[in-house]
Amino acid sequence: MNIETQLLDATAELFRAYNQHPFVLGIQNGTLDREKFRYYLIQDCLYLEDYAKTFALGVAKAKSLETANLFAKYIPVMNGELDVHQGYLARLGVTQAEIDATPRALDNLSYTSYMLRVAYEEGEAEILAAILSCAYSYEVIARTMVENNPAALEDAFYGDWIRGYLSESYHADNRTLFETLRRLTVSYSPQQMQHLTDIFVACSRYELAFWEMAWTEAR
Repeated sequence: MNIETQLLDATAELFRAYNQHPFVLGIQNGTLDREKFRYYLIQDCLYLEDYAKTFALGVAKAKSLETANLFAKYIPVMNGELDVHQGYLARLGVTQAEIDATPRALDNLSYTSYMLRVAYEEGEAEILAAILSCAYSYEVIARTMVENNPAALEDAFYGDWIRGYLSESYHADNRTLFETLRRLTVSYSPQQMQHLTDIFVACSRYELAFWEMAWTEAR
């Protein structure tokens, strides 16, 4: 079993749960309260700051220039991840000053603290496993939304968000991350592969908790 299959098999139930969550269903059906989405967006911007730092630590841990360049490519995520983020921030009147003044919700802080701990303590493959849970789950969520409700793509408000995670460039980036992880783990023992799976599962659980945090607007 290759590492991608192992990771996705271990999290299949969690990935299904994402698209059953009321926050995600609200985006899919165009019914999500925009104040909840605004809260999510601010917390996601705060999350992305530490997500970018995780990639930066990957640059330091990389054993080849090729892998270092891959990690470095993602560091600008700190400035907005996707163009869609900037568009929604403007539409919802969110300023950088407001983001800076907003405390990280506890679930958000716990998630990013775990990712950063992996990045400080572990190697390049383990960092990729932590990063991929977020990156790939958004692609799967957007794809499943459209399968469940094809009209979601044309929603006047949430359509841009869905299309952003369905773009060919986003898909290609995820393929590159998985291919790199396979290359880095070619000689991994079963125990090492299980450790990678444990990291991916933990981050996937945090992803589900993040949707719940956004739904309840937990502090």
